[in-house]
Amino acid sequence: MPCERKPMRYGHSEGHTDVTFDDSGKFIVTCGSDGDVRIWDSLDDDDPRSINKGKLVTAGSNNTVQIHTFPEGDPDGILTRFTTNATHVAFNHSGSRVAAGSSDFMVKVVEVSDSSQQKTLRGHEAPVLSVAFDPKDEFLASASCDGSVVVWKIEEQTQATSWPVLQKSNDIGNASSLCRLAWQPKTGKLLAIPVGTRVQLYERDSWEHASSLSDDMITLPINVVAWSPCGKFLAAGGVGGYLTVWNVESKLCVERQKHEKGYTVCAVAWHPSGSQLAYTDTEGCLGLLDGLPTSTSSSSISKKTSKAPSVKEAKDYDDLFDEDDDRAMDDGLSDGHSPTKRPTAVGAEDDDDDDVLMPATGRVKNRGSFLDDENSLDTVSLNSIAPPAGPPLPQAPGYEGPLPTAPQKAFQPGSTPAHLTHRFMMWNSVGIVRGYNDDLDNAVDVEFHDTAVHHAMHLTNTLGHTVADLSQEAVLLACPATDELASKLQCLHFSSWDANKEWVVDLPQGEDVRAVCLGQGWAAAATSARTLRLFSIGGVQKELFSLPGHVVSMAAHGEQLLIVYHRATGFDGEQALGVQLLQLGRRKRQVIHGEPLPLSFKSHLSWLGFTAEGTPCYVDSEGSVRLLNRSLGNTWTPLCSTRETCKGKSDHFWVVGVHENPQQLRCIPCKGSRYPPTLPRPAVAVLPFKLPLCQTTTEKGQMEEQYWRSMLLQNHYGFLSSSGYEIDEEGQNQAQKEQQELLMKMFALSCKLEREFRCMELAELMTHNVVTLAIRYASRSRRMALAQRLSELAMEKANQADAGLNPFAKGAAGSPEKQSPKPMCKEGRVNPFKVLGSGRSPSMSGQSRTTNVLDSMSAGRRPSPLGGSSGKQSKGPVLKPLAPKPKTKTQSTLFQMATSKAANKKAQVNMEPAVDRLKQPEAPPPKSPVDDSENKKPRTGFQLWLEENRKSIVADSPDLQETDVIREAMGLFRSLSAEDRLSWMERAKGQCGDVADLKKRKRAEEVGEGEGEGDRDSGPMEADENTAKKKKSLDSATKLSAFAFNKN
Repeated sequence: MPCERKPMRYGHSEGHTDVTFDDSGKFIVTCGSDGDVRIWDSLDDDDPRSINKGKLVTAGSNNTVQIHTFPEGDPDGILTRFTTNATHVAFNHSGSRVAAGSSDFMVKVVEVSDSSQQKTLRGHEAPVLSVAFDPKDEFLASASCDGSVVVWKIEEQTQATSWPVLQKSNDIGNASSLCRLAWQPKTGKLLAIPVGTRVQLYERDSWEHASSLSDDMITLPINVVAWSPCGKFLAAGGVGGYLTVWNVESKLCVERQKHEKGYTVCAVAWHPSGSQLAYTDTEGCLGLLDGLPTSTSSSSISKKTSKAPSVKEAKDYDDLFDEDDDRAMDDGLSDGHSPTKRPTAVGAEDDDDDDVLMPATGRVKNRGSFLDDENSLDTVSLNSIAPPAGPPLPQAPGYEGPLPTAPQKAFQPGSTPAHLTHRFMMWNSVGIVRGYNDDLDNAVDVEFHDTAVHHAMHLTNTLGHTVADLSQEAVLLACPATDELASKLQCLHFSSWDANKEWVVDLPQGEDVRAVCLGQGWAAAATSARTLRLFSIGGVQKELFSLPGHVVSMAAHGEQLLIVYHRATGFDGEQALGVQLLQLGRRKRQVIHGEPLPLSFKSHLSWLGFTAEGTPCYVDSEGSVRLLNRSLGNTWTPLCSTRETCKGKSDHFWVVGVHENPQQLRCIPCKGSRYPPTLPRPAVAVLPFKLPLCQTTTEKGQMEEQYWRSMLLQNHYGFLSSSGYEIDEEGQNQAQKEQQELLMKMFALSCKLEREFRCMELAELMTHNVVTLAIRYASRSRRMALAQRLSELAMEKANQADAGLNPFAKGAAGSPEKQSPKPMCKEGRVNPFKVLGSGRSPSMSGQSRTTNVLDSMSAGRRPSPLGGSSGKQSKGPVLKPLAPKPKTKTQSTLFQMATSKAANKKAQVNMEPAVDRLKQPEAPPPKSPVDDSENKKPRTGFQLWLEENRKSIVADSPDLQETDVIREAMGLFRSLSAEDRLSWMERAKGQCGDVADLKKRKRAEEVGEGEGEGDRDSGPMEADENTAKKKKSLDSATKLSAFAFNKN
């Protein structure tokens, strides 16, 4: 016989309501959010006694736990106090102790006879959901909003074990489940924990997961569980009004019921006899299930049937179904009855039309199969006919694999949930769109960060818009369809030059807008029909195409459109998302073709967008920020994690923007929640980036993280240049300079650690001029083998430059190979570093050589222009990589730049041995470093240039010291063109080279001065020039080796 569900009775006002029986079972006691405790003689009691502010043990809004006499209701004192509201109280089996949990994260155990004897259990990091005493009074179980269920040793006040099985929340009001725990009566062998749509059972002492109880009818989270007095049955109630009773031994569902109005069940309690189950809902009503199977009735039936012959057993078996033949399969889950107690195996579901998991459960839907199925027998009948030795139920097939995950709903990046009355509809780099939907107003406010774009707007939301996007050109709004109206897309084009700035489009019947975004001159809307529709910013319908799955989110930047959708069904809490990236410019193309979107374990997408520079990125619910790495085949690289910055587990960061230059993540800190409130206006915080590399606490790990983070965040320069945008050349050059500095520092560290092979690996990432510095460092560190290998590497890089290769072509075309441009763009800066090595000022010559090599890379500054060609070049190095337009600041083609760099390099390599030969007749070896510096000083082009321009430098900056004047001059000298620097170096050599070659390179006003200087030293200079020409015939390896070792 199915149990009888009695009509609901009003008991309390709307809100959380709890229920219990007294020990005798004569009274039903309920309490509600109205502050009353009512004592019912039965469900039919029309005049239940009411005792204000509680009876028995109550937790009130004054942060106290009070005890009262029963049934008189006289106050009997305050047991304990908390700093915030108590959330749950429970007696132990003997009634001598009371446990209480609170929103201040603490659990207290108080002796009823002496409230001064208290034990405080600390360890939760969020409000406590529920507490439950072990029947043996040895352990106490508690559940918390931090997602954990903890078992405490009461006497020792320590944790015995902990399971992170619950969904995290910031408060009880936001928790998906109340998670009322329950120990098995008498023995306490099992602890029942409601986890999602299942009840998990854990064994005592070993604390291992024993089994799970589930039912296909349960599709929403379970709130409460309660054991029958006999300990053989377990009742559960949850969201949606589902009530289920399982036989724990067989894991079969023996009773299913649903709330007559579908309200959430927030408490259940067994009658001491086990024949009744009382329950309450969130509307304050009380209900009762009568005639449930109990251990007493089951045992009596078993005894009777054991005395009867086997023929009688078969007859009882037939009679079991004869009674309800006519309505068992027809009524289903009616409001008043259950579908004849037909328990199924774990994972089975009802015989209705919705059978998604039918293949997994193996159930069939005809009447004959139902009668013949062993797994469909009632628990009572099983007790009567099954042999006591070995029932066949444990061998019944049941699906125990991973369960499908509910798909994530579509959302707008930078928006808060739609059910809030005051919410952010959009927060991005342009402005803020707020939505208000309350009794006073239903409107949309638009605020711009920069009021020069447009003034703030107040729009009446008569259509009920729920999604929005904002750009520099327009505001895009969309509303869902209703019974009378179709889904609409509304655009307010405030940047339009005409008077009609607004347009509205109605979508086809049955199609709702799920996500919208605005690009440069276009708008996009993804609908419930898996269709993406494109519009011009003025309202012209353009292309449309189908999506592989339901959209999750969209974002746009310029001509780029980023779409994330469901590509498949996820399992075990995972979301299976796909991503598409499209270019909607003149040449429309698809960059990412629906590849899977990487997410953290059991997380979902929480933000999607572009950096301010146009690189796609996204954030998942675990706080992991990932950025598209265009140089590595459009892979996603984790950039940082906001969880590392959060102080508590319930704290989160709500992302509103990402910037690559400067490197920062703009977000709003949310303490105890995932979303910020609209008022007061939240403050935006800035978080730094940090790649999750290994051993970032060491010096080596820190430099590696800085280098690869700089490389990752520099990729946008190549993309912007290939797309025709102007780029910040100064910022790009500064980033490249920092990268080479980090490589040189890592090279020096590896040398100290005697990791020469690692040094070569780092040198391969360096540019040509930094490899030259590495050669000097290795030779001065007496690592001759390393210096020789570096010389060979430098020869290879020099040959690449001499061959006239143009690596910018690939970089400009968006090739993922970005290493090739670096040697070329850094090649033009070789000469200033060589001048630093050979023409160092006397004030710097007394420092350590190693320090000078490393310090010289950060000593150069970019001064203000003095005039002429040097003024044009003062904003960056000689060569400008990734130039998007023909008119660049170098005023030359890439081929001309490569030719001038090659000529400059050869002239410098030839100059260095010539200067060395000039030094040899003047003083006998060995020479001190100071003498070498003094002898070289009048022979360098930089020194000659400094003598002529010193006055103008001092006039511009009269407060500079001598060292600062030299550094300022170094920066100005580097900004000269390659031909100008070469001219000064030729003048330093004294015009002793080939006359025809000199005429091509010299300027007309320098001829007279060069001849006078050439007459003075014509004899020795001609001889040295001939010697230098002979050295040019040597191979490149010998030449670089001589350059590396000539000072040793």
